[in-house]
Amino acid sequence: MRSLLLAAGVVVCVSTPAVAQTVSCAGQFFGGQPPAVVDEALRIGTVMLCNHGYAVLASEHTKGALWAAEYLSEENLEVAERTPRSSRFYPDARLPDTMRAELYDFRSSGYDRGHLVPSGDEAGLSWQAETYALSNIVPQTAELNRGAWVGVESAVRGLADRDGELYVVTGPGYDPDRTDTVGPHRIPVPAITWKAIYDPVTEGSGAYVCLNTSSPQCRVITVALLTHLVRIDPFPAVPAGGKDHIMQMPPIEAGPYTLEREAGGEKMLREWAAPKVRRALAELVRSLGR
Repeated sequence: MRSLLLAAGVVVCVSTPAVAQTVSCAGQFFGGQPPAVVDEALRIGTVMLCNHGYAVLASEHTKGALWAAEYLSEENLEVAERTPRSSRFYPDARLPDTMRAELYDFRSSGYDRGHLVPSGDEAGLSWQAETYALSNIVPQTAELNRGAWVGVESAVRGLADRDGELYVVTGPGYDPDRTDTVGPHRIPVPAITWKAIYDPVTEGSGAYVCLNTSSPQCRVITVALLTHLVRIDPFPAVPAGGKDHIMQMPPIEAGPYTLEREAGGEKMLREWAAPKVRRALAELVRSLGR
């Protein structure tokens, strides 16, 4: 299926030619409700793409996803652990040229191709291969992609394994005043990447937010604050009272790449206070000092 509808607030589910049957997105969302883009301007030129193990909302403005949603279960993670890894990135042919990134956009860019939904979450080779579509990829610094972000992904899988199921939504956050870009298609580089979780067992929620810098640092915030920052509500079916407190979140273990890099406190403070990040994340930074 290749038909797409690009309009404010309208999304269409499509499946790749490689998928034998139409794939539904509904199972990836808590309460069957997809993440809500609360900023009307962000909804313009978006389309939902359904995959076996996750769904994304692709945007013509970012040439990538505004969010990627997945339902993690203990059973699927057990299969994922036994699945050998592959790493063949490819442009998402379901999207028109005006909406999609190409492999050459990331070449010699100085950034890694960072997964929103990690391949390590997916049960089986075909599901895993779908995570390498560039519609699921954002530019990340090597230090974040190979370090703290690995720790976030591992922590979330551990929680899903412990409680049996978890709803996860991941996305980028951009500086509203200035955004660096990569490649001929000018793919925007996020100032942050975030991963929100809702645990239906404990009815708790929270979000990891990581700076996309050369000395990345991550913080845990409420889903309510995340929604205010990035203008996306990852779990609209969760009552407001379930999003204004942080559940007990698993700690992030630093990856070996991070430990090999110098990330002194002075450098960290400079990056958190840099104008680019400060403008995008002023309220988050203030919240960290409370």
